[in-house]
Amino acid sequence: MPPPSSSSTITHPLHIFHILLLFHPPPPPSSPAAMSTPLEYYRSLPPVSKTYAMACLMFTTAYHLQLYDINNISLSYGLVFKRFQIWRLITNFFFLGPFSFPFAFDLIFILRYGVSLERGPFDKRTADYVWMLIFGALSLLVMSAVPFLWSPFMGTSLVFMIIYVWGREFPNERISIYGLVSLKGFYLPWAMLGLDLLFGNPLKPDILGIVAGHLHYFLTVLYPLSGGKYVFKTPLWVHKVVAFWGEGSQFNAPVQRDPSAGVTFRGRSYRLNGTRTSTPAQAQTNTSQQQQPNPAAGGPFTGRSYRLNGQ
Repeated sequence: MPPPSSSSTITHPLHIFHILLLFHPPPPPSSPAAMSTPLEYYRSLPPVSKTYAMACLMFTTAYHLQLYDINNISLSYGLVFKRFQIWRLITNFFFLGPFSFPFAFDLIFILRYGVSLERGPFDKRTADYVWMLIFGALSLLVMSAVPFLWSPFMGTSLVFMIIYVWGREFPNERISIYGLVSLKGFYLPWAMLGLDLLFGNPLKPDILGIVAGHLHYFLTVLYPLSGGKYVFKTPLWVHKVVAFWGEGSQFNAPVQRDPSAGVTFRGRSYRLNGTRTSTPAQAQTNTSQQQQPNPAAGGPFTGRSYRLNGQ
């Protein structure tokens, strides 16, 4: 397999569209104030998007420094099943290509729309967001098992899945393209797909990302809202990984935070309104002082068909 190369230039119309879009993106909800230094901006990023973006950056940097052969991390089912090179099922999602404008666009899309999701619909649901990415990766691996859908690197499709889910979660968010064109967030992935078609760019990564994103959104939002039984729960092992990691937070988590990890993952010992429940020993001595749930704050976790912000 030859090393990936990029023959595109900044004069490509699609690149100009991407740059204009990035200069005028929708502000992410609950975005912090402007950071004075890059280090402060880095520290302000939510954990999952920051980890994925940094992993992609490190993979590309190591490739640029010729620290590894690109063929050793690409997706090859023959090598996975015959030589048990299982890591290929994971590493192919962390390579977005060599340093180029397409790589920069994918990285910024993670930091824009991935961060917006993590601070918006997935706020206080770190394990659910991790499971969304894992489910997307698994869906892409299944689809790539079909020969004509196979691709050596599926990272771009995973990024496009993030964009699609963002468009469904923020369908009415206005996106201004340098003041010339204004469209709603729902049409963002379709606009990018249409421009790829217009300028002759490969459509397969975009389409696979749309399919994976729609499948996740259907199972977690559309089907439960239509009256179907919600069965697509985040697995317990994902909660345990997030708890052990010690980053992010998850309301009504089924596992306790690892005491040796960070302090941000609170686990089930904290109520949805942020007040800590009493331990059995405290309940015996301070029964009269136990806090009652706030009726205005809504009931506990009522299923993913309901957003935490009440929408």
